[in-house]
Amino acid sequence: MKRLTLFALLVVLFSACNNQKENKEEMATKVVDTVKGETPKDDGLSQQDFIKATGRQILIFLKENNFQELSKYFSNDGVRFSPYGFIDTVKSKKLTPEDFLESIHKKWVLTWGNLDGTGDPIKLTVPAYLKKFVYNSDYLNAEAVGYDEIIKQGNSLNNLKTIYPNHHFIDYHFRGFDQKNQGMDWTSLRLVFEKEDGQYFLVAIIHDQWTI
Repeated sequence: MKRLTLFALLVVLFSACNNQKENKEEMATKVVDTVKGETPKDDGLSQQDFIKATGRQILIFLKENNFQELSKYFSNDGVRFSPYGFIDTVKSKKLTPEDFLESIHKKWVLTWGNLDGTGDPIKLTVPAYLKKFVYNSDYLNAEAVGYDEIIKQGNSLNNLKTIYPNHHFIDYHFRGFDQKNQGMDWTSLRLVFEKEDGQYFLVAIIHDQWTI
């Protein structure tokens, strides 16, 4: 009888160990899938973690200039690009995935809005714009990351929550780089998402910095 009891206990322990191993392997698979560049799946993750994982993948593609993969994260309706915290829905550029890739392939110079201070039109190719007004700093290693939170804003009106009241966003922020500038060289990148078919896709990419 004691042997049967001991045997039953060993079976239970062995089964528990196997379950723990399977859970760890399943979690490891999710992490590997994300690193490989596959779209994160909304299973077992909180909404915030899921959106942050998606945001991190987008930053990787931006850093690597992997425009083809980046375009797969565009909303079907396209992505609005705003060079500053105030989103000008008239002058800012909105691109569908197809327009985005075609503009890069044909090296089109587009007008993205107006420069702060001078008011001159911002005329740049897509790669040049992304370098200056999107991935202008290493946001993969941002000093601060806010979820549905604007960490800092400049003198201009920030209307993100007015334009996108029902959307989630991530704010990647650097407080500044040179002490002599007293924080006036801060910079932020905000990714705004909407949910489509269980996945989160970009609807806006917003750059922000100190403005006059």
